[in-house]
Amino acid sequence: QVRLVESRGGFVAPGGSLRLSCTASGSINKLRMGWFRQAPGKQRELVAQITAAGTTTLADSVKDRFTISRDNIKDTSTLQMNSLKPEDTAVYYCAAKQIWAADYGYWGQGTQVTVSS
Repeated sequence: QVRLVESRGGFVAPGGSLRLSCTASGSINKLRMGWFRQAPGKQRELVAQITAAGTTTLADSVKDRFTISRDNIKDTSTLQMNSLKPEDTAVYYCAAKQIWAADYGYWGQGTQVTVSS
């Protein structure tokens, strides 16, 4: 069982930046780490993920603005968000997936990110 804890989100003006961190209670060496978000009235969507080998995938909507990274020593995953837009407003969730699992099975509690002027 892995417990995931996200750092606090926040309120940021359009064009601004924000970094979210996710700390795991155990080793993430063999886990795929992901960041999801859910805006009001919308389905949860995958924003970015990084495999155990370090291969990253980002949603088209954030591809040129967000980056995902991992630190297997500190057991953390980070989502760096730049050039934020109002449509990025959502609750952001950190998640982890075992190599053998079909879906993400470990989730953080979520953190609110609001982009507004």
